[in-house]
Amino acid sequence: MITLEHVSKAYTAGIPALNDVSLHIDKGEFVFIVGDSGSGKSTLIKLLLKELEPTEGTITVNGRALNKIRRRQIPKFRRKIGVVFQDYRLLKDRNVYDNIAFAQKVIGESNKHIKKRVPQMLSMVGLAAKYKSFPNQMSGGEQQRVAIARALINEPEILLADEPTGNLDNNNTWEIMKLLEEINNRGTTVVVVTHNLEIVKVMKKRVITIKRGTVVSDSRTGDGDEA
Repeated sequence: MITLEHVSKAYTAGIPALNDVSLHIDKGEFVFIVGDSGSGKSTLIKLLLKELEPTEGTITVNGRALNKIRRRQIPKFRRKIGVVFQDYRLLKDRNVYDNIAFAQKVIGESNKHIKKRVPQMLSMVGLAAKYKSFPNQMSGGEQQRVAIARALINEPEILLADEPTGNLDNNNTWEIMKLLEEINNRGTTVVVVTHNLEIVKVMKKRVITIKRGTVVSDSRTGDGDEA
């Protein structure tokens, strides 16, 4: 599903953002990636999305070697990867329905299909009654639910969540994590970048720890036992 082989990424001469990283994430896994600020977590996400190119090494996602994907093929490749960010990135001038529908319009889905899919996604994230609301009328937790629905509407095989609870209070944090776990239980591979170690400890999933660009531990149970 996701494989990195001896991947390094250097922005400028000197200390690399990632240094000789090798890891494999299987289809259907739920994985946390943790590390201090500047450890290389965000660089890893950008590499998986092909927003950046590695300085060394190879990356394979959904069976495709990223170094063999041409520029014009990148949008189609990214359709199989849903992404959720800390700051939601919703369209402020559009309501909830249109924010989610936008992801379908970009890939050319029919209005008939969109009218069926958007309500389904809103129901899944518990916001069926909020379809006419605008982002500034919603709580942070609700906005993140909209962002998750938008990320999932095109049925991606992988969901990348980059600090998805970073702007949320404790109650909303756990609601979002519960939702991500439900999504994973439906078969989507979920990769969560976070600095919230309380979440990591409680949920007992696989945890990959990065420090100064290097994988320093890989625990498959969330309790500290290295794989």
